[in-house]
Amino acid sequence: MSLNNREKSQLRSALQEAVIKCSERCLYQSSKWAAELLNAIPEAEASPNDSQLSDASTGYASTVLAQNVDPDEAALEAKEINKYLLAKSLFDCREYDRCAAVFLPDSTLSGIVSSKDSSNATPKGKGKAKATTTSTKATSGQTIPRLSQRSLFLALYAKYLAGEKRKDEDAEMVLGPQDIGTCVNRQLLTVSRVLEVWFDQRKSEDGEEAEGSQGWLEYLYGMVLAKEKNEELALYWLIRSVHLFPMNWGCWLEMTALISRVEDLNRIMPRLPQNIVSFMFHIHTSLELYQHDANLANSLDQLLNIFPTSSFLLTCDALLSYHAKDLVAAEQNFSRILSLHPHRLDSLDHYSNILYVMNARPKLAFLAHLCSSVDKFRPESCVVIGNYYSLLSLHEKAVQYFRRALILDRSFLSAWTLMGHEYVELKNTHAAIESYRRAVDVNRRDYRAWYGLGQTYEVLEMHTYALWYYKKAAGLRPWDGKMWMAVGSCLQRMNRNQDGIKALKRALLAESYYDTGSSFGSGGITRGTHMDPEILLQIANMYDSIGEEEDAKAYMEMCVAQEDGGADNLGESIAIHNDSQGEGSDDGGETAGRGEGGTGVTAATSKARIWLARHAMRVEDYTTANRLANELCQDGVEVEEAKALIREVRSRMETNGMCGPSSAG
Repeated sequence: MSLNNREKSQLRSALQEAVIKCSERCLYQSSKWAAELLNAIPEAEASPNDSQLSDASTGYASTVLAQNVDPDEAALEAKEINKYLLAKSLFDCREYDRCAAVFLPDSTLSGIVSSKDSSNATPKGKGKAKATTTSTKATSGQTIPRLSQRSLFLALYAKYLAGEKRKDEDAEMVLGPQDIGTCVNRQLLTVSRVLEVWFDQRKSEDGEEAEGSQGWLEYLYGMVLAKEKNEELALYWLIRSVHLFPMNWGCWLEMTALISRVEDLNRIMPRLPQNIVSFMFHIHTSLELYQHDANLANSLDQLLNIFPTSSFLLTCDALLSYHAKDLVAAEQNFSRILSLHPHRLDSLDHYSNILYVMNARPKLAFLAHLCSSVDKFRPESCVVIGNYYSLLSLHEKAVQYFRRALILDRSFLSAWTLMGHEYVELKNTHAAIESYRRAVDVNRRDYRAWYGLGQTYEVLEMHTYALWYYKKAAGLRPWDGKMWMAVGSCLQRMNRNQDGIKALKRALLAESYYDTGSSFGSGGITRGTHMDPEILLQIANMYDSIGEEEDAKAYMEMCVAQEDGGADNLGESIAIHNDSQGEGSDDGGETAGRGEGGTGVTAATSKARIWLARHAMRVEDYTTANRLANELCQDGVEVEEAKALIREVRSRMETNGMCGPSSAG
């Protein structure tokens, strides 16, 4: 994707307009997003004389107020400019109730709400006469004052935020005795009733949509409906909003929060306007759903050609690598973002998670110090510092910082999930379960919280509950072998071995998918792909426990074959055993290419070799048993048991009159 100069100029104008209009309505996060994108578009090189002429001829766009193309709206905005400036100043000072009262006093709001409630009441009489009377009463009730859409949005948005602020105050201490997660925003009803009246008054003759609407009130209505858990209707209004004003990124984010499956995303994409913002929305939502295929990487590269220094898109690129389990590339991408935008704290909690998994303590310490110096009272900073203390195994201190993040923002997902992990470490299962449940309430797509719930219930030996939560996690991240391993292990503990084997085979496919697809290649699974020997051993043991010895043997052989990186001919791979990996191998050309990618000797492969040696003893294949026992001695794992096996094999061979090779013991 590339844009010519005219298209770039149009994009700049649209982003400038978005910055100003979002700022006018105090949607500061959306305004910041648009401003960052605007400044990420490379400027065309021009001589000083050309730039002076250009500036003199075209002038600068107003950075205070945007011109309204609707003459009626423009007249209303001009008439109420003084009140608007007062209301905006009060909003900026976080005096939300005072801001709302400038345009909509409490008496007016209560009149509108009661009028709407009475019109919604079902008439007790029958026939058209009664219905007509009710309709007349409804229209003769309190109506909304004649306000511009900008002022009405600001007043209602301030009322909404006043309710959110009061809800947080009522909740008291995070996970305290009064914090039971039932506090609600009491202003939602008021805001939704006022908006319903406004849309009813503006309906066109065919009853479809509000005439002259600019999309902002639709966005607010969708946000309120989403809070009331009316998700389908919320999605309808949010889609209407982005058709009317597509540059409001906050509206797209609200839609992302309502989409929990890739199928849902594919279903609504045709209903959206086709422009560059919907392209970004598709990428962002796909990442929120943990997708990481080649098409997504190509789409992101196309956008980065237009916005090469966009912190938002560079963060998406880093998260793409993170979801593909390419931690090194993800860390490098975040490091680049940090060098380009050293004072930007957005998404650094993800960076700290990556450094935590990589056990990069010095880098995590530097990041924690940097965040603390920029703004120690941002939720992202608290999470980064909490992760640092967790890496030091100071779990109580980590919980303290995750709590602090939640005091600053109750909906900060990472803090809830990570606090659950810390409570698991502290053996406080009740607090861990509550933390994970709050994380799921904030974002039901968070597979880590579902997985954490499964782990916690497994600790409590409540395997049925654990299995349900593990399945939820696996459904959200079907190509993550860790999720399916948890499902399989849980089923094994419930003595459901057949189902457990299916889950563990799915885990093998998932691990192979990441091995071949993490660099955004074909993502296919080849026969020679490396497989986790632990999973193979677990499958073999489960087959053994249900008496299917041949299948058990096949998987044990596959497990041992992983020492050399997996082999195409799994029947012969059991005979190959490298004492030292790499150049020291003297096994010939057949295995030289395979040894580089192998796991080497592990506890799992040694256990599989012991099982195979014992199986060979049972079927009186003493030559194979002797060779396997000798290999075990060379492994350095289970040496005593291996020597005992060698003695037993030699005794059996001598009894049967066979001449065996010299032992390694």
